[in-house]
Amino acid sequence: MSDTGFTLAPSIDAEALAERFARTGRVQIAPFLDEADATALAAHLLARADWRQVMNAGEKVYESVPAVLATLTDAQRARLEEVMNAAARDGFQYRYQSIRVPDDAAARATLDDPLAAFARFMASAPLLDLLARVTGATDINFADAQATNYDKGDFLTGHDDGVAGKNRRAAYVFGLTSRWRAEWGGLLLFHGGDGGIAEGYVPAFNTLSLFAVPQQHSVSQVTPWAGGPRLSITGWLRALP
Repeated sequence: MSDTGFTLAPSIDAEALAERFARTGRVQIAPFLDEADATALAAHLLARADWRQVMNAGEKVYESVPAVLATLTDAQRARLEEVMNAAARDGFQYRYQSIRVPDDAAARATLDDPLAAFARFMASAPLLDLLARVTGATDINFADAQATNYDKGDFLTGHDDGVAGKNRRAAYVFGLTSRWRAEWGGLLLFHGGDGGIAEGYVPAFNTLSLFAVPQQHSVSQVTPWAGGPRLSITGWLRALP
């Protein structure tokens, strides 16, 4: 067990993972944590009441507590859906719930909840060393983190995570979703050069998905008949100056 309280699954084969990542630019590690650790982390996130609804309008980001959105009239909700659907048709648009962990080490140290502990775990030297071996990005020295919850109707349209000055070497998605069916949506989709899909990852439990940045990808819309939320912790492995 690390000093953050998490234990890696003993079956992780860094050499085999590195070989696949070098060929495809992406890989999944399953299982990633000790099963009990992953189960406790998922239960913690599902019980939290500080989720915030996140959506964008162009480059502007809007956040609100879900309870506020619940007060919208049917007409207001329909208008919001209309605007978001129009923006998503040909541009970058998203909607999901999030709990962010601060990047600042001192601010992280003041938090004693499991989500903050997982963020510290991802940014710890032993874990960064492992992920550097897998991705080949030997200069990574930091990992940021946020919990994400995609409920019915939530989505993230195509983008490549390449933001100037962020020094992102790879992105990660730690899946904490049980019993998911592909037809429920919420798939992490990697786009092909011909406008198709090169590969897709179905939401899964205790699975760390890693992929190189930049790389065009999206999250398909969660369907109205999905059996629950798509729960994960996401972030980037970065090379900070």
